[in-house]
Amino acid sequence: RFLVKGGLAGAAVYVAYDQGLLGSGIEGAEALKKAQETLPPAIQEWTDYLGWEVRAAQLPSTPKIDFSLSASWNKGVHTVMSALSAAPSRACEYTVEGWKYVKDLVK
Repeated sequence: RFLVKGGLAGAAVYVAYDQGLLGSGIEGAEALKKAQETLPPAIQEWTDYLGWEVRAAQLPSTPKIDFSLSASWNKGVHTVMSALSAAPSRACEYTVEGWKYVKDLVK
């Protein structure tokens, strides 16, 4: 069992790496576009093979995703860096507020 599970996990990682999902943001975006173009014809082929009757109205259209992975990554990095740059001054502010609170409790 362990070998089978390990083999499946290794194969999944290999396929993800081979398709460019573990690469840069640009490679991931290209893999997403490739999947969006490939999936609807593949689903239609399998339904024809299995003899299922699928009308066009039954299959939902593929969503149009305007998602830039690199822009989202850059926005996240920018947010984290701005929070880290503000952290020392925020820590000082919170320390002053804490001391005022303790002094008021002691009085």
